Amino acid sequence: MDTLVAGERREHAPVLRPVDAATLIIIDRRGKHPKVLMGRRHEGHTFMPGKFVFPGGRIEAGDRSMTVTGALHPRAEQALMTRVSRPSLQRSRALALAAIRETFEETGLLLGTRDYGSPDSVPAGTPWEAFREHGVFPDLEALHFIGRAVTPPKRVKRFDTRFFAIDRDAIAHEVEGVVGPDSELVELAWVTMTEARKLDLHAVTGMLLSELEGRIAAGFSPMLPVPFFHQKRGHFVREEL
Repeated sequence: MDTLVAGERREHAPVLRPVDAATLIIIDRRGKHPKVLMGRRHEGHTFMPGKFVFPGGRIEAGDRSMTVTGALHPRAEQALMTRVSRPSLQRSRALALAAIRETFEETGLLLGTRDYGSPDSVPAGTPWEAFREHGVFPDLEALHFIGRAVTPPKRVKRFDTRFFAIDRDAIAHEVEGVVGPDSELVELAWVTMTEARKLDLHAVTGMLLSELEGRIAAGFSPMLPVPFFHQKRGHFVREEL
């Protein structure tokens, strides 16, 4: 894992405080070999240009007040509040919602349920308005918290990223035309774990794929340990939350 410390390092870059962010891995487990949805980033991005990633990004204001159904699993809540300053259920909830919102913004996929009709109210002027328009309630109960990674110091951007996973059957609606040559993601692909490893990936993405594969093999229980990747005394280490 030391390659994560050596790669992409900028010796003269300021030491930035990591920004809270969330990523969502959508899994299709219907076949013999599970598949995940990955998107290729636009070559014009300064952060991970051209690489295949899972959709995600930082928390935005509306994520703290969006109406939801269901709740995160208690084990997920516990892990999300471990090893953080000022832990709170609201922060954990906002991270989960950021993962769902960013997935919609980058892929056009609305994740949640139509069982309860449209949310009564949504944060005005935010992408959450699309969930009301299409009658989709974000459902936190469907999410699994499967990993966390903090970008090492001396990078142009630093994130404290929480990785969530959800089954493909949680896709309630798809808005066409979001992905394209001028978008943040220029293409989407459903790929097996083996196929994914052959793509141009960031090192942390590859590690989370391995972690996900192990979780699926172990039954994909929400009670499984959550890996935490971060730098410790100059080395990138894996601990558990």
